Amino acid sequence: METQDKEQHASENYCIALQPICNNKMRHVADELLYRSSAEATFATVDDQMQATARVCNAAFYETGLEKLIGNRKLFFNAPREWILKPELLPPNPEQVVVEVLESVTGEPKIIEALKKVRALGYDVALDDFILTTETEPLLDVASIIKVDLFEPVREEDIDLYKERGIRLLAEKVEDLETFKHYRDMGFEFFQGYFYARPEVHAETSRKGRGNNRGAQIRILKEAQEEEPDYQVMENLIAQDPQLTFMLLKYVNSAAFRRRSEITTIHQALNTLGIDRVRTIVTTVMLANNGPASRLLLPQALTRAAMCEKLADDMSGVNTRTAFMVGLMSMMDVLMGTSLDELLQQLPLSTEIKNAILYRQGKLGQLLALIIAFEHAKLAGKSASLVDRLNQAWMVSQVWSNEIMMQVDY
Repeated sequence: METQDKEQHASENYCIALQPICNNKMRHVADELLYRSSAEATFATVDDQMQATARVCNAAFYETGLEKLIGNRKLFFNAPREWILKPELLPPNPEQVVVEVLESVTGEPKIIEALKKVRALGYDVALDDFILTTETEPLLDVASIIKVDLFEPVREEDIDLYKERGIRLLAEKVEDLETFKHYRDMGFEFFQGYFYARPEVHAETSRKGRGNNRGAQIRILKEAQEEEPDYQVMENLIAQDPQLTFMLLKYVNSAAFRRRSEITTIHQALNTLGIDRVRTIVTTVMLANNGPASRLLLPQALTRAAMCEKLADDMSGVNTRTAFMVGLMSMMDVLMGTSLDELLQQLPLSTEIKNAILYRQGKLGQLLALIIAFEHAKLAGKSASLVDRLNQAWMVSQVWSNEIMMQVDY
């Protein structure tokens, strides 16, 4: 009975996440839905794989819905062998879902027949970490996308074969800008990895005319973080940025507010939104306009910030708005391509916030550390109930982050 309880606990202690997939222009076009089992688990059984797939399907497709979770992007969905053999279990939205065949699956006849049915239903089929062998070659007949693991040797003759067959290519584990450029030039269309979190990528992809405007950005951020911001100062700063002005007015006039009359001035927009919303929207729009690297990282930053805010609601002595800013500011270095020390020195943030971000000190620092551990699925020793709370907070925060990003996506 004790062994059974431990196995059940391990199977319940799991994390879900989305990993962005971008195209050759570094545009966020898809996400991979990840199930990460507990760090305590030492092996995975077939039942665990089926249970994992069922859980992520239920959370993403049925409880939440793809439109709320990711908008109109594609979603890559890991399907174990047993799931492929039961197409009736496939999630809805075939036009938006990519069924990802795990590397352990071979091209046996019944798998090929099942995948032909999957394709006939309208789903794309991706082969994960694909390596061409005599056992896997039949899978090429049913694949629309091949994911190539760059940590393994890549044979150019295989790549040429895939392209000849009209199969689209996705490079996995792209670690730097040079690698991205190399495989982009080879004809790869999709890219997965955190190369865009590196300073050199941010510097190279910053939008012309904005990359050198960090001083103005810092001034806007600084005024937004004041306890009682001066709306006149904010209005003047925002007015100097036509793109920021356009996106702010677009947001405040969106269907989310259901206003009878149109908002036409920055002054009206600031008064309508209120300071907390202004902080979030102005910061989001400003950072999104920095270029594709920032735009790819923004959903993670917003989701982290919203998780901090949501979980802080249950903590005594912790201000939820302060928690939100800790989460957002903790990624500001990669979003703006500069060091956290330099940024935090220029912003009127309390010592509590700075210590939480830089040193993980205090309740806010511990909360931030917990959420970052969740993002990396490093939750060994944490209770199943805590992990469940984190999963729920992540889902709600991801939906909110997607709503915000849809307003600035143009």
